[in-house]
Amino acid sequence: MNYLRSTLKILLPMAIGGAILWWMYRGFEWDTLRLALRSEMDWRWMWLSFPFGILAQVFRALRWRQLLRPMGEEARLNTSICAIFLSYASSLVVPRVGEILRCGVLKRYDGCSFTRSMGTVVTERVVDMLLITILSTIVVLAQVPVFLRFINVTGLSLSGLFHHFTLAGWLVTILSLVLIIITGVILLRRYQFMTRTRSVIKELTEGVMSIKKIDGMGVFWFYSLGIWLCYFLHFYLTFFCFKWTEGLGLNVALVAFVVGTFAVLVPTPNGAGPWHFAVKTVLVFYNVDGNNGALFALIVHTIQTLLVALLGLYAVVALFLTKSLHSQLTS
Repeated sequence: MNYLRSTLKILLPMAIGGAILWWMYRGFEWDTLRLALRSEMDWRWMWLSFPFGILAQVFRALRWRQLLRPMGEEARLNTSICAIFLSYASSLVVPRVGEILRCGVLKRYDGCSFTRSMGTVVTERVVDMLLITILSTIVVLAQVPVFLRFINVTGLSLSGLFHHFTLAGWLVTILSLVLIIITGVILLRRYQFMTRTRSVIKELTEGVMSIKKIDGMGVFWFYSLGIWLCYFLHFYLTFFCFKWTEGLGLNVALVAFVVGTFAVLVPTPNGAGPWHFAVKTVLVFYNVDGNNGALFALIVHTIQTLLVALLGLYAVVALFLTKSLHSQLTS
């Protein structure tokens, strides 16, 4: 039974993501992908976006260490960074497993309390949700005139806009929302399971409340804002890789970024499928050709996913070398 459950955790998200991808690209002209990669794409901007993708994870590791210190848990910087790299890479296979894995890495290599680490992860998620909610509100309010102007110019009513959303599009959207709810319920059950004993409750609570004891709240918020700024730049700079997105501007990139961020909450590997659908839909709304919008989403997501995988591979090697060196020094 446990084997079947573990297998489903891996195969079901992949199947869902794969089904959405198949639906999106079932009539896609694959020659355009080869042409874009060879001659139409400006790779300089893609390379320029990579440091921001890496820096976002480094900031996350720095912020995590800051949350752990008030509880007497001193994690090494290298271990923390590798734990974050591994958490994202592992989530490419099993969604959401990375949050548990990174706490396990700190436990194994630096002796940090697993439950306290999990408590700080909960705190991180609350802070991140607060920041993305604020950003989303600002973006929506800033784009209201654009939406109204679009309706006035085209003569399209709000009901008409929904009417133009295809049945398959509605099904993907509804399925994504259902999966987000199911994921939330599963995570809540896991949390309840972990909090059955007093000692575990106490350590988790210490982790969650560690934000109150942080030395240097200014630095904490600098890291928090830095994470999301780097995430955005990692995405925004890719707009300049393609002629059909380079002129869309900052506002469009913000809308696509926010919508894509919520799409990633759907439990598929790195948001594959829902993220493509969400970003393409936004680009089409801003008059990008549907094939070009799908091509942008496919190239950007694939390359950025490969970067996450490579960082995970680096973390495995780095942790292995660190352990080997430690064994030699202590022998």
